[in-house]
Amino acid sequence: MSNSVFLKRVVLNNYKSVKECSVMLGPLTFLVGQNGAGKSNFLDALRLVTESLTTSLEHALRDRGGINEVRRRSSGHPTHFGIRLEWVLPNGSDGMYAFRVGSQKKGGFEVQQEECRVFSGEQLGESFYKVECGSLKDSSFDIVPVASSDRLYLVAAAGLGEFRPIYNALSRMGFYNLNPDEIRELQPPDPGEVLKREGSNLASVLELMYRENRPGHDRVVEFLSKVVPGIQSIDVRHVGKKETLEFRQFVGKNRDPWRFMAENMSDGTLRALGVLTALFQSSNGGSKRVPFVGIEEPELAVHPGAAGVLRDGLRIASNTTQIVVTSHSPDLLDAKEIPDESIMAVVNTNGETRIGPLDEAGRSLIRDRLYTAGELLRLNQIEPDEAVVSAIRSSQLELFAEYRP
Repeated sequence: MSNSVFLKRVVLNNYKSVKECSVMLGPLTFLVGQNGAGKSNFLDALRLVTESLTTSLEHALRDRGGINEVRRRSSGHPTHFGIRLEWVLPNGSDGMYAFRVGSQKKGGFEVQQEECRVFSGEQLGESFYKVECGSLKDSSFDIVPVASSDRLYLVAAAGLGEFRPIYNALSRMGFYNLNPDEIRELQPPDPGEVLKREGSNLASVLELMYRENRPGHDRVVEFLSKVVPGIQSIDVRHVGKKETLEFRQFVGKNRDPWRFMAENMSDGTLRALGVLTALFQSSNGGSKRVPFVGIEEPELAVHPGAAGVLRDGLRIASNTTQIVVTSHSPDLLDAKEIPDESIMAVVNTNGETRIGPLDEAGRSLIRDRLYTAGELLRLNQIEPDEAVVSAIRSSQLELFAEYRP
């Protein structure tokens, strides 16, 4: 398994359009399907975990319209949703983290159950806790942080050394749907350790990369120059108490590059810069590492001819950062170098999202190099393997099933 893999398996129950799924993730995974299939819902579930840890569960739910907009709607009326993550960290530890949230009257909610298990890479045993409805039921530690039914207990448990690494990793995952207008605006400085979802701190992130991760910064500029010919450098300019980006680009036959502020650059240029920064922001693997990056449709607003550049960026960045991409772009997937195991097919049938590896026919065509995933998408031949999806055991869909390291 690649050293970049952080989330090994994701289980979702009743999250938006996803009734249930058990998805294995690799270093680079493409969630492929038509618009409305539910690709973004899978990534949104992971983003909810990060936001619940960095702000609060209440804030994360409210930002999505409340729990009734998050739990799946169906004739069965599920009153809860659940998420289970199985993970591995660079220090050799691995484990699972899961929780189930139930709805209450008048839009209220309660963390019905939460469990975290950490297996040390040094074979020092297991650290764990189990919380039910705001009460700690079992744990491996003597000092007991206070539990609450409306907050995830991992926030409190992060004060203990055993759980701090997984809390840090989950809270530093990055999810992106970049907005060129947010990037054009003058931006208030911030620490720049994790790029924000819309790119509203892109200047701070690039400045930090220039100081502490110069190879990553230079790689961003190199890739962008292939998307936008003539780009020579990207600098941060301070304007009063805010900051913005200044691009240097050769134009025509001029000997010296012209200077353009971010407000003068195209949507495609700014979006491509945001995507590349998201990919390489922690390529030095330092203490400020972003272990997981999820990007929604990185090809948007980018010329089809640049799709190959973005694809190369995704491939190289996945050596150091785990990446999941949603896409319905044949151009992005139009390369025989993309293996079939990197493709997860996403379809929606009668309002229910199903996610799984490509069916046998699709896998064979890609393995034999007869078609690319992009060509199959053009032919509307991207389908999950029903045999594989149906063979998933009920125990693999349970949130709190026993975890075996």
